[in-house]
Parts: sequence; structure tokens; C-alpha cells
Amino acid sequence: MPATRPASREARDPLRDHLLQSVDTIEPWDDQEGAHQQAAREWIASGAPLYRTRKPDVPPMHLVSYFAVCDDQRELQLLVAHRKAGLWLPAGGHVEPGEDPWATVVRECQEEIHIDAVASPLIGERPFFLTVTPTRGPDSHTDVSLWFVLSAGAGTITSYDEGEFDAIRWLAHDQVLAQPIEQLDPHMHRFTRKLQHACSST
Repeated sequence: MPATRPASREARDPLRDHLLQSVDTIEPWDDQEGAHQQAAREWIASGAPLYRTRKPDVPPMHLVSYFAVCDDQRELQLLVAHRKAGLWLPAGGHVEPGEDPWATVVRECQEEIHIDAVASPLIGERPFFLTVTPTRGPDSHTDVSLWFVLSAGAGTITSYDEGEFDAIRWLAHDQVLAQPIEQLDPHMHRFTRKLQHACSST
């Protein structure tokens, strides 16, 4: 389905067009991802604010970059125990105003797990997965999350932001799928199945 193009002057800025093009590169895994992709297109094209400007929920819908760090040789992925969310998630963070989502990955990778971001040869510096998710709790808002895939050996990550995370752990893809979804990002199983399929197809 072709992307909806912005009509207003505000929506025709280069960053918004680039973001639409990035969303268009994602091949949906299932109908749910296809619906989220279309919702993201319409939101970006509408001229609505894209970036969080005040914590935790202004505006109530804003961009997030996740990055799944994978040890390709051992077929492991890194999950972090996020203190505020109370869930095991990929690392990531909010996209700053005017920031390219890949630049968010590069910045947050250094801040959160203290390594340089190396794009996976599987997908490069493009988003691999997309979700539109209401958060939990009294300050609930909606995260439009672009999921990127990075490559790193498990032994290269020796420290992390302990103010943000309680712990980190490496899990095989099947181990991720065996975890109760209530303990994970609600889309973690779907992402992992898509990642498994992509890895088996290369």
C-alpha cells in the first residue's frame, strides 16, 4: 500500500518525509504490524507533533527507537529489565525533537549499554519492526516504536545504565518465546518470530 503523503506545509518537512520513507521500508510480519504501519503513516502525514517534549506524556503520542542487540553467532538477543516499565525489553529511548531515529539508536546505545551501535547485516540502519503501543500506568501515552537490529558479541557488553535497568540478560530466541508475555514488551514474541524467520531466510 503506498504511503499517505502529507498535505500541510508543516508535514512536508524533510525529516517527516524521511520518516515516512523509513516506515515504508518495513515489510509487515502480520496483519497487526500492517495495521500499526498504516496508523503510523497517517499520524506522521497528519502534521501532528512527533517528538516527546515533556516527560512522560506530552504529546500523548510520540516516537521511540528500540534496538535489539543480537549475538549472531550464538543466536542470542539482549533484553534489559526496565525499572520504570517493570518489563524485560530491548534497549531504546525516545527520539529527540528533530532527531533521526537511527541517530537515537546510536546515542542511546552508548548511554544505556556503553557500546557503539553496529547495524545488523540483516537489515542495516533501517527499522525492522514497528509497533504502536499504549503504555501502562497513570501516565499512559502511546509509543510509536521503530525497532532496529544491532550486532554485538555477548562478551562485549560489560556494563549498563543501572539507573535505567535492574539487570540485563542474553537469551536465545526460543527462550524469549518461552517467557510469559506479561513479563515482556507486549510485542516481543511477534518481533522474535519475525527475527527468527528473517535469520533463517538469509
